[in-house]
Amino acid sequence: MAAEIVNPRSESESESVRDVVGDGDGVADDVTDEPFDPAFALHRGGKMAIQATVPVRDKDDLSLAYTPGVAKVCTAIAENPELVHDYTWKSQVVAVVTDGTAVLGLGDIGPEASLPVMEGKAILFKQFGGVDAVPLALATTDTDEIIDTVVRLAPSFGGVNLEDISAPRCFEIERRLQERLDIPVFHDDQHGTAVVTLAALRNAAKLTGRTLGELRAVISGAGAAGVAIAKFLLAAGIGDVSVADRKGIVSPDRDDLTDVKRELAEITNHGGLSGSLEAALSGADVFIGVSGGTVPEPAIASMAPGAFVFAMANPNPEVHPDIAHQYAAVVATGRSDYPNQINNVLAFPGIFAGALQVRASRITEGMKIAAANALADVVGDELSADYVIPSPFDERVAPAVTSAVAAAARAEGVARR
Repeated sequence: MAAEIVNPRSESESESVRDVVGDGDGVADDVTDEPFDPAFALHRGGKMAIQATVPVRDKDDLSLAYTPGVAKVCTAIAENPELVHDYTWKSQVVAVVTDGTAVLGLGDIGPEASLPVMEGKAILFKQFGGVDAVPLALATTDTDEIIDTVVRLAPSFGGVNLEDISAPRCFEIERRLQERLDIPVFHDDQHGTAVVTLAALRNAAKLTGRTLGELRAVISGAGAAGVAIAKFLLAAGIGDVSVADRKGIVSPDRDDLTDVKRELAEITNHGGLSGSLEAALSGADVFIGVSGGTVPEPAIASMAPGAFVFAMANPNPEVHPDIAHQYAAVVATGRSDYPNQINNVLAFPGIFAGALQVRASRITEGMKIAAANALADVVGDELSADYVIPSPFDERVAPAVTSAVAAAARAEGVARR
């Protein structure tokens, strides 16, 4: 069986959508008290379904797909567990797991309200990476319960994509799951964002004749994405990076740091900066915003000549692109209506496709760096200030990332075929 992107709605059912969410006459109806909204129409009945990949047309098909034929396959897998990858969907399906505590820009909305986002993630896996995915919204926010639940579900899946789990719990959940499971575990809010950010930054540096090692970056936001981006940029060889939260630069002299931020303070900010985000931006080469806050124009103006501004908060970037363009050589956002969209869909489908292709036991830093490099290389000779990262709809993206990740998995010894 496989998760398929389907739209099974009939014309009559589409009409019933109007009855529920509004009939287009501008008059509010019963359920939502809002006029007709196409978003509700698209989501009615969910955005995905399960579809069989083999026929069951007669008793012979039935006897092969189910009893008694299925018993032969079950027995073979019991004798040689590795056969599960060949004779079930395990090797091509990912669990998309959330507790609904950090959804998009909506925050802690709970598991049921998070489900439309998880369905959306699943269809992006299929559409952009050819990877089947199953959304699982868990009715617990307890770290141990989430870990134990995923471990118990893991035999059915080839990988686990953690989604929209609030920091700092997301760090521990991912780490402990990686320790307990022998399949890839990937928190996309952290690593997907970091991979796409590095790809865009590599190309921005190339465009302006610099290397990563020559750049000093300042990150606004010390949550899941900010922490992961900082660590990833350091692993990739950036000159220096500082991270700021609501109280200013994360530095060892602060006495209010969580364990995660204390670790971050030890490995970042080699220049010994302290104080506010605005102060850190003076002379900086790169601004990366993953906080949802606002950065005043004078702080952007104080950055080094030829700076890069990646204001990625949605729907409102930390600094408006029109303002950023007055001072920066390259501007990127998280929005699709401006050039250079930092969109995780550029990374996670290909990363999982590559990992599943070689039955990787985990996703390593090397695999993520390979994904970022492959993504940057897709731009090629088309590189310009308005094109440092490809479009999610560029058909070259997923194959390039998949191939690079699979090769890196083999090189790092985590591939099993």
